[in-house]
Amino acid sequence: MKRAIALIDCNNFYVSCERLFQPHLEFLPVVILSNNDGCVVSRSQEVKNLGILMAAPWYQLKVLAKKHGIIALSSNYTLYADISNRVMRLLAQFSPEQEVYSIDECFLELTGMDELSRYGQQMRSTIKQCVGIPVCVGIASSKTLAKLANHIAKKQPRFNSVCNLNELSEDEINQIFKNISANEVWGVGRRISARLQEMGITTVLELKQTSSLRIRTEFGVVVERTVAELNGIACMALDEVSPPRAQIICSRSFGVSVNSLAELEQAVIAYTSRACEKLRGQHSLASCLQVSIRTNPHQNKYPQYHPSLTLALAEPSDDTRVLCHAALSGLRQIYQSGYAYQKAGVMFSGIIAASERPLTLFDNVAALQKSGNLMSTLDRINRRMGSGTIQLLGEGLKKSWAMKRGNVSQRYTTDLGELAIVQA
Repeated sequence: MKRAIALIDCNNFYVSCERLFQPHLEFLPVVILSNNDGCVVSRSQEVKNLGILMAAPWYQLKVLAKKHGIIALSSNYTLYADISNRVMRLLAQFSPEQEVYSIDECFLELTGMDELSRYGQQMRSTIKQCVGIPVCVGIASSKTLAKLANHIAKKQPRFNSVCNLNELSEDEINQIFKNISANEVWGVGRRISARLQEMGITTVLELKQTSSLRIRTEFGVVVERTVAELNGIACMALDEVSPPRAQIICSRSFGVSVNSLAELEQAVIAYTSRACEKLRGQHSLASCLQVSIRTNPHQNKYPQYHPSLTLALAEPSDDTRVLCHAALSGLRQIYQSGYAYQKAGVMFSGIIAASERPLTLFDNVAALQKSGNLMSTLDRINRRMGSGTIQLLGEGLKKSWAMKRGNVSQRYTTDLGELAIVQA
């Protein structure tokens, strides 16, 4: 039985999320900007057709945007994460094995199922009807081929957004691969692509037909596996459960330069609180915390300072209060007045599973249980009522340092105060 793996990818995901609640944006050129409205992180097809690249600085596009009427929106990650969860929950109904690969794509195991192209169309129509997000589906015998099939589904209209390589002949597949650049293959980055070109390998077909010995000699076993996957040999299994992160980082650039320790403390508490939510979300504890601050490296005419400090905790913890106390202690040790700070961040390391927390004779079990109950209640309220509904007072009420979000949309699906209003 031939293996069948599907890769489902949401089209222009961030833009599609915005269009759900702002239908007037349909068919208009739209970009979503990164934190502080700095760079392009998502583009509508209309913007792609103008040749605007991902990560292009927004300030460089102002003239082009005015000429073509490009609409720029600030990133709304709360909305995007919620829509992603809805899409992934729906897709999980189509297979007992699912690997959520990123916020807008996942793999499904479909081996043994019949009429897979029609099944892929059913996935598309279900997501479109129930969530409103357009998706493309790629189906093949390996994960690398499934990613490539998804690319083909997007680029070649004859497949109607679902490309099943398993139902094509070898000659048909080779003819398609002949016209696709090798850098479109999953795992072939800029550096590997440049070396492949030096070897005379420029297309997917040429890469597929290169001997595994030559590839392994030049690049090692990882790229050799990629070539094997292009030939239909599955080398990568589906990861149904994402492994816990070994590090958790939360850092942001400020909307304005920050000079005072008080404002830096607010930012560090806010970032530590967000990192703690992620830590508890994967049922882990942190043993070490690093806090860092830095000035703007692009403003050379001003003094530069970018210190960091790593602190070991007395015992692993996921308690926001404990970790914020440690972060503030570190911040106060590295802070120096007289600098205009542009960014702050925290990083958790030494992460272990909460179930593996070492116990000692001196543990206060009642205090640990009280801490766990408090943090669970905090997370539950913030999930239900919206992020930041309950927070430490140290984050501040008026956050003058907060990142710029000049044109952010409402959190339509996660905040009762920002529900969409429908005119009768």
